[in-house]
Parts: sequence; C-alpha cells; structure tokens
Amino acid sequence: MSSVNEPQALRAPLGPGPVSISMRDDGCMLVTPLGVLGPYPRRLTERLEYWAAEAPDRTLIARRDPTQGGAWRRISYAETLNAVRAVGQALLDRGASAERPVAILSANCLDQAVLKLAALHVGVPVAPISPSYSLVARDFTKLRHCMSLVAPGLVFADDGSRFAEAIAATCPPGAELVVSHDPPQGRPATLFGDLLSTVPTAAVERAAAAIDPDAPAKILFTSGSTGVPKGVVNTQRMICSNQQMLREAFPFLAEEPPVLLDWLPWHHTFGGNHNFGLVLYNGGTLYMDDGRPVAGRYAESLRNLREIATHIHFNVPLGFAELAQALRADATLRATFFSRLRMMFYSSAGLPQHIWDELDALALAERGERIPMITGLGATETAPFAICVREDYSESGAVGLPVAGVELKLAPVGEKLEARVRGPSITPGYWRNPAATEAAFDEEGWYRFGDALVPLDPSDLHKGFRFDGRITEDFKLSSGTWVSVGPLRSRLVAALAPFVKDAVIAAPDRDMLTAILIPEADAVAAVVPRGEDAATHAGLRALLAAKLAEFGAGAAASSQRIARATLLTDPLSMEAGELTDKASINQRAVLTRRASLVDELYAEAPPPHVILVGEPA
Repeated sequence: MSSVNEPQALRAPLGPGPVSISMRDDGCMLVTPLGVLGPYPRRLTERLEYWAAEAPDRTLIARRDPTQGGAWRRISYAETLNAVRAVGQALLDRGASAERPVAILSANCLDQAVLKLAALHVGVPVAPISPSYSLVARDFTKLRHCMSLVAPGLVFADDGSRFAEAIAATCPPGAELVVSHDPPQGRPATLFGDLLSTVPTAAVERAAAAIDPDAPAKILFTSGSTGVPKGVVNTQRMICSNQQMLREAFPFLAEEPPVLLDWLPWHHTFGGNHNFGLVLYNGGTLYMDDGRPVAGRYAESLRNLREIATHIHFNVPLGFAELAQALRADATLRATFFSRLRMMFYSSAGLPQHIWDELDALALAERGERIPMITGLGATETAPFAICVREDYSESGAVGLPVAGVELKLAPVGEKLEARVRGPSITPGYWRNPAATEAAFDEEGWYRFGDALVPLDPSDLHKGFRFDGRITEDFKLSSGTWVSVGPLRSRLVAALAPFVKDAVIAAPDRDMLTAILIPEADAVAAVVPRGEDAATHAGLRALLAAKLAEFGAGAAASSQRIARATLLTDPLSMEAGELTDKASINQRAVLTRRASLVDELYAEAPPPHVILVGEPA
C-alpha cells in the first residue's frame, strides 16, 4: 500500500514535510520524504567565507572573559576566517593530513573553534575527545584507546598544565603539542598564538578547493558506556547536508540569523555539529555558555540567559527541568528568555510532560502564545538530524518523521520495529574499525539506530512515530517477560509528577520491577522540611506509594508495574559516568554504581527507604 498526506496551513508547521509510506512483503515499512533536499556546499567553511563577505563584522562566537570582569570576548566572521586561514597554513606546514589528524583534548573554547574550522578548511580530520577522559579518569584507558586509534600528528589542549598528566600518559611522542597557555613541564609545546601568526599562502585555498566531500572530516567518539569508544567518521557531505536539512525543517533560520546560547560540548554531535553548525551555516551568533544544568553550575547559565535573548533554546530534559524552576521564580529571566524565542528543542531522553506543560504555561503568561517544543531521533552516525517531530504532532515521547534527504525503514526485530535510515548525512562507518562498520548496517546498507519506534496514531501514520525503547536496553524478568525500558520510564516519570524528574528501572533476571527515582527538588522541598531525609520521610513516601499504586493499577502485566522504589537523595555523578557530558542519565552506569542500592530494593526485609507498593510496610 502507499499513501500521501500533505496538510494545508497558513504557516507551514516547523518540522519535516509530507512523506509517502509503503509496506513491503518482508514486513518492513518504508517512509520517504516527498520533498527534495536543496543544494548544500561541498565543505562547511564555504558558509564561513560567505558570511565573512556578507556580514564581516557580525559576531560569530562570544565567550565571557574572566580576565576582563566577565565581559564578552567576541570574534567576528571576518576575524574568524582570517584566523582559520592562518591556522590552516600552519597545519599544512606541519604535514597534517588524513593519516596525521588533529586531536583535541579540552572543552569548548574560542581557540578550539578556530582550530576545528581550520582543519575542516584544509581537509585535515579533527577528533575532539571528551575532556572527562583526561580530567576525570585516572587510568586514561578510554583516552589512550582514542589516541591510539586516531594516531594524531597534532594534539591541542587549551590549558597545558591542567591536561599535563593526560598528555604525559597518552600523547604520542611524534605528535606536536599545541596549547593556548601554560605549557606542561617536561613536554615541548607550541603556543596556539604561534599558529595564529602564520602567514597564509595560496596553498590554503588550493587545499580547500581540493577537498573531497566524502573524505573523513571529523572523528566523533561514541560515549563508550558499554565498552571502548568507537570513532564515528563524519564527512563534509554529512555535515553540510545535515545543515541544509535543518534549514528546510525550520525555515525561520533563513529569515533571521539565529542567536544561540549553548553549553553542549563540541565533542558530541548535538553541540559540535548540530548547534555550532546551525549558527555558522545561517550567519548567526553563538554565545558560549560555561554553565551546566547540574548542581553548582546552572547559576552561570541563568546569568547568561538573563542577558542574552536567543531564537532557539537547545537543552536536555534535566536542563529544561532546571530552567522551568528558574523561570517560575525570576521575572527578569522570563522576560528576556521569551522575548524573541522561536523554538525550544530537547534531545537525549524523553521530556516529562509536566515540565513541558509548565514551559507552555510560562510562555502563555509571558508572550500570549506557546513556543514550539521540537525533538526527534538522531545519532552521532547521522550527523545528527535525521527524524524530527512536526510542530502540530509534537508531544512527549514522539520522534516524528524523516526529514528531507533521509529515508526511514522500520524493520521487524522480534516484536518491535527498529528504525533504520539512509541518506547523504549518514556515516560511511567507524574510523579504522571495519567490524563495527559492518555490524552497524543491515544487508541493504541502512544504518541501524538500535531504537524501536511505534506509530503515534495507528490510524494516521503521517503524524509520525513514537520512541519505543532501545532494543539493547530492554531486558527480561526472571519469568521471561520482556521489559520495554524507555516507554516504561517515560510513563513512570509522568505518573510521579511533580516529585520525580527521572527514573532508573531495575533489574534484569529479577522477579519484579523496581525503580530508583530522581527527585524534583522544589516539589520535594514543599513536602519535606529542610534537614530531613526525603527518602525516609513518611509523608513523601505515602504520596509516592499512592502514585505508584495508581500507576500499577493500570498496568496489564508485571513488566509494566513498579513493585518497589526508592528516592535517590545524593546527586548523580558525572565523574562516575552516571551523567553523560550532555547531563542525560546513563541507566547502566547508575545500576552498576548503585548495585548495593539495587540489592536493597530486592531484599527480603528491605530497609526503611524502600517504598513497598501493595506490600505491608
């Protein structure tokens, strides 16, 4: 069968356009966009050249400078292009190439932005590596693996002394070390300022003109939460086509240069490809946010949001939870935040509906209209924009339809439908890892997400699809019954609102399901007096037990019912891997680190902090 749906509207809703949907005899569903993706450049820095000519003095990137009292240090499009050409020449002079890439150890900074663009400009692959591999880990296992795989000719860290131990342990002897300041002792290092002072020659533009859009441009590492990280090859074609997909899904990007305030790390595809690229591609301005939506770091983000009015707010669900709380309490923040906001966008996990509803209510009160909340499904292997909700069918758990240029196949895997995609924005594979490359694609060459989807509305597939869990995250109870973790987790958080903002589901091969609940601080504080233990507070336990019982009453099987739970009163640890660099929860890491807590949940005589649902206390 085949069908086409093209809704009519005065203003085209944000998100993907109409699609055709067909079923194959093998049970696969094919979803194909009807629109044709528009032209895009061969390399990303063509857009830098365009905007340097069109708006040379416009700020491309700004970051607060602590040496100047926190004033914004700005770099314009023209200044960036000049710096990129100089550093590009320095890379060519050093013989940097596909065989001798550039590795970046440190977090987002202005020098990294220039170095990354310079490498892209002259065709040298660049590999940004999570700073936590250098600064948190003590044995440097993951960093050593990444450095060995990349075999860099040049290694960059902004603060040489801060990264000294990691550099000494993992930096190849033949690689040149470049630092912004404070070279480490015992290792020769070049200052980044020396690269900036290089005089560019015609060789830079010859290298740019000769770039193969299908050659490796970036090596972005997966998180490595279940093993060693894999290096995902990102090509110029992937990056550039993906930016054109974004522009067509969100036409306002072409109407007004977007202003972003963003903390998301550039070694991840969301921050480094999606958001950084979106600003550059559309001639916008990126304000770098040194805050994070974690304890002790979010005040800096709020300081910046009170000052910088943005067109789009990108965040993860934990970040939106913190933001909603702050917007509630701060009229100045609300006024600035909503003043020119066109869209909010979340990724990495489902956004609890009660947080979404609160953001809608705040926007209505401040602006008199809701701000579209958009999400989708993407991966490092898809550059990442691939599947996106349409504005009028956006709701918690929805992921939408493929965007222009991307085809979607839903293939039967057991009782689920796995999402698989192909198109110009899909990786050719993993850096120097043919076995992983082969495993990532099916027999027809479609990239396997590993995520299952179900229709949002079975009677109208054109509304898009809903996330149905990661196939590898699901597990069996001892009865042999499968637990679909992702959807269960979303429903549970919604049922326990407003006291819980996330949850970790346990555990494989047990006879019942339990949960570790992540509290919503404000709601809990309204019930539990300051200084008392929330996990054992009788009133809060009774509220949660009642909500859990109501949740279980509507469940059809033990695989959808939580029998016991506990409230986690100490914060999740980014250092221990419980939170990723994007502040999303790593379920497996939490269960591993909190193994004793899981054991208490299943104890024959559980301790007082364990909430028993339908059992005598």
